[in-house]
Amino acid sequence: MPLTALPCRYSAAAALVLLASCAPPPGPELPGPTPWQPGKDVIWLPSPPETVEKMLDLAGVTREDFVVDLGSGDGRNVIAAARRGARALGVEYDEPLVQLSRRNARAAGVADRAEFVQGDMFAADISRASVLVLFLLPDNLRRLRERFAGMRAGTRIVSNTYEIPGWQAARTASAAGGCSAWCTAYLYIVPASVAGRWRLGDAELVLDQDFESVSGRLARLALASGQVKGERIRFLAGLDEYVGRVHGDAMSGTVSGSRSGPWSARRLP
Repeated sequence: MPLTALPCRYSAAAALVLLASCAPPPGPELPGPTPWQPGKDVIWLPSPPETVEKMLDLAGVTREDFVVDLGSGDGRNVIAAARRGARALGVEYDEPLVQLSRRNARAAGVADRAEFVQGDMFAADISRASVLVLFLLPDNLRRLRERFAGMRAGTRIVSNTYEIPGWQAARTASAAGGCSAWCTAYLYIVPASVAGRWRLGDAELVLDQDFESVSGRLARLALASGQVKGERIRFLAGLDEYVGRVHGDAMSGTVSGSRSGPWSARRLP
């Protein structure tokens, strides 16, 4: 009933009382999520606040980053990143958790930098991420590993408690401040993808890659000590050490040993 339809003998205060008395009683408050709550691919178990901050510290998150959390739960990783000035995105399959995350972001005053979408983490677009902050099971990480490997070289991935199977962490750190469980963070740096055939000068360079380890041959020389760390590459061919950077389908750097000077290579089709 609009206030203008009330008889004029009612004061404004009385009208508000009358409207309140006519309103239906509020519904029951919806229960919040509880730890170990089952989900589509994982249970919901929040990272302790100390671990959240340690993961962001380990990844070196700044306002220049775009942070993505796959299976973002109540949004705490995304909100903590946004508090540091970063733009951040949470992908969560459970719609009530998405809504809760948005409320939490508004309450924290970071809704302009923290976005949450309902979606499947295995289909989510992670191409914009400079940092992934995750708390997933080893099987989830194994299924996502190929997608991680296809991300931009230098992307930082930090995982709570569980290591990415087959990958070697660049750094490991433990949260302090009273953290008693789920307190270890693992940092990974996505290496450039270099597997395949390249033309280096007049010779063919053939590279095989297993995460950061590189093997293969340059002409007839077998490679040794090959490594890719982010965009940086290093390998030995005979007496010569090659160091340089990968730029998509090109590499360049310097060689030292039996000869010295610049080198460059281009990927062959």
